[in-house]
Amino acid sequence: MTQLKYVNANELEFAYLEAGPADAPLALCLHGFPDTAHTWRHLLPALGDAGYHAVAPFLRGYAPTAIPADGAYQAGALAADANALHDALGGDGDAVLIGHDWGAIAAYGATAHAPERWRRAVTMAVPPLGGVLADFFDYDYGQFKRSFYIFLFQTPLAEAGAAAHDMALIDGLWRDWSPGYHHAEQDIAHVKESLREPANLEAAIGYYRALFDPSRHLEKYAAEQEAITRTGERPTLYLHGTADGCIGTDVVGSAKDNLPPGSRVELVEDAGHFLHLERPEAINREILTWLGSPS
Repeated sequence: MTQLKYVNANELEFAYLEAGPADAPLALCLHGFPDTAHTWRHLLPALGDAGYHAVAPFLRGYAPTAIPADGAYQAGALAADANALHDALGGDGDAVLIGHDWGAIAAYGATAHAPERWRRAVTMAVPPLGGVLADFFDYDYGQFKRSFYIFLFQTPLAEAGAAAHDMALIDGLWRDWSPGYHHAEQDIAHVKESLREPANLEAAIGYYRALFDPSRHLEKYAAEQEAITRTGERPTLYLHGTADGCIGTDVVGSAKDNLPPGSRVELVEDAGHFLHLERPEAINREILTWLGSPS
């Protein structure tokens, strides 16, 4: 990976990391919460070696990417960002999209809204929202307990709670979500650096506030917002760790029913929420096999 680069897309300046030749087919990798583009440090070089132009942006509001002037953090805005980045980075119909956590949500929307831009997709750790939201109140107490942070983030206490004790909440989430991953210090340091400023932390929390509050949705992202819960048409590989402490495997049951034809769901044994960091060789192999060689 090279040093940080910058590109303007969807009226926003994005910082990104990259690997591979710039004129190769695009492989766009989108991170989630609480994480950064550095989460792709194992996958980016593997994609580059396979012949892709692998790019991992910091999502909107995550420093050093800019905070959006329109204050939009709805999922549709993330999908619009992905499609705008596709164009800004010279993507074509051979481009592929890989997303983890919120990046997965963005990938569902981007590929459903503009399938002509993407050949295939990979999503991890968050199954399609069409199934998740429809069944949300059917999950057992264990999943509600794991989702406590989502409810915290709906309150005025969210920013103060997330910032307290040097962002100890972030340490706790990583520990709970990937209990078998004992090398998260570097990853957590990157997250805290990205969200250290109050405006950036507020932005990251804003994703969750917009998830359940339509009044925070902007009309200009209405088409992408609708696409978030719609089954697209590009084959998608969905990967989920069996030890995920954020979203239990019982939530994954309906994933296949909400993925496009030709898609596949794989449970990864002995992996938690950050499965691509815990088992990088296995995850890289799964992803590269699914994507195949670029055209």
